[in-house]
Amino acid sequence: MKSLPSYYLLLLIAVATLHGNAYASQEARLREFISSRKDTDSSTDTFSVRSIAERGAGSLGAESSASDQRSMKAANKVTALPGQPEGVDFDQYGGYVTVDEENGRALFYYLVESPSGASDKPLVLWLNGGPGCSSLGYGAMQELGPFRVAEDNKTLGRNMHAWNNAANVIFLESPAGVGFSYSNTSSDYDLSGDERTAADAYVFLVKWLERFPEYKGRAFYISGESYAGHYAPQLAVTILLHNTHNNRTIVNLQGILVGNPYLDDKRNNQGTIDFFWTHGVMSDEVYANVTEHCDSAGKACSGAWDAFDAGQIDAYNIYAPVCVDAPDGAYHPSGYLPGYDPCSDYPTIAYLNDPAVQDAFHARMTEWSPCRSFKWKDAPVTMLPSIKFLIENKLPVWIFSGDFDSVCPLPATRYSIQDLGLPVTTPWRPWVAKEEVAGYVQEYAGGLTFLSVRGAGHLVPSFQPERALIMLTSFLKGMLPPYMQD
Repeated sequence: MKSLPSYYLLLLIAVATLHGNAYASQEARLREFISSRKDTDSSTDTFSVRSIAERGAGSLGAESSASDQRSMKAANKVTALPGQPEGVDFDQYGGYVTVDEENGRALFYYLVESPSGASDKPLVLWLNGGPGCSSLGYGAMQELGPFRVAEDNKTLGRNMHAWNNAANVIFLESPAGVGFSYSNTSSDYDLSGDERTAADAYVFLVKWLERFPEYKGRAFYISGESYAGHYAPQLAVTILLHNTHNNRTIVNLQGILVGNPYLDDKRNNQGTIDFFWTHGVMSDEVYANVTEHCDSAGKACSGAWDAFDAGQIDAYNIYAPVCVDAPDGAYHPSGYLPGYDPCSDYPTIAYLNDPAVQDAFHARMTEWSPCRSFKWKDAPVTMLPSIKFLIENKLPVWIFSGDFDSVCPLPATRYSIQDLGLPVTTPWRPWVAKEEVAGYVQEYAGGLTFLSVRGAGHLVPSFQPERALIMLTSFLKGMLPPYMQD
């Protein structure tokens, strides 16, 4: 496996800290993960579905009676979150599903149902990346969930472009050890990896559907970003194989939608270098030198990277303001970008550590943090074989890229899609929102769709919430996003 040189990774982790908090950001966690694999043999060529047969008498075989499940669902109902605005018109649930009875491993979820027609709308699972970052803290509270935490750390404002306008959405904190999810066996955390994460997520879904039987048979979709480029396809493969093995539809999976995904080690590294150069962050001379000397790590490569200085930019969106720490402990954005707060980690962390908030979510009282570092046991160097498997099994796969992201940049995703070698069925064209180009889209044989979101960074729903919701709505309808020609 070819990885970015460790000195370059340290540079990017330093850039990530410009978000201004003492906790590891999603970006820093991904860079840490890439760096940790540089000199290890934890990588594999392809993803293998882990057998969960040994759980037959445990987690999957320990289902409670229907009345017990109904009582658990009722106990998970969130009456109201502290500081939520008046007029909340949708149901919320929060709680745990035990995915390993023997070790006491339990995953925390937050469900937000749709304000209207919830019983007719599909179910979407959202997964954040890392590996090791919270779907509650990022996806729900800073991206596509119904609420955003205000600067007072206590008040919630409504996100008018929340994804539960179009679907019922589950935010899953995964794997165990992330956010409110936990294990009673501390050694579990050192055994985390792609295979067990997919297996645990599958067990979660099967048991969660027992608790919420009205969703059995409902159209189900998996979505996420960043390292969910591993999580989403792997969970999808797991579901399809278990449906086939059991000769029935256990989970009615209808497609996956993944943004700025980490799909392929080599292609992501190449795309990052090309992104910096094409966006004017890297000079022609440094680009030529890095390209020439960094096919493998060494002194020549180190010298080439020594000349690169990205400056104080947010690698998640190189055109966005950053969060700046003041000497007195205060913080402030370096500039203004409508609808986006680069310091949003601070109020989110404070809010989710409020005991009243944790009680309202039905979470265990704990010190909540947005990301956790793991000794990751297994991860394929490329997800393309899994993507091919999904396409061959006629599952719609949509991949989207915010075009201002340098961490999992649009060129990297393009290179990976090119490697699939699929014929184009709908050529690259614009799509629009409010009579303005919102991005570009291309469709391939087999059900693969690739689209960009113009003016968005790594966290697309944070930077372009309206465009992200239009994209989701199009995906759920199985139609390409709208295009108005002159």
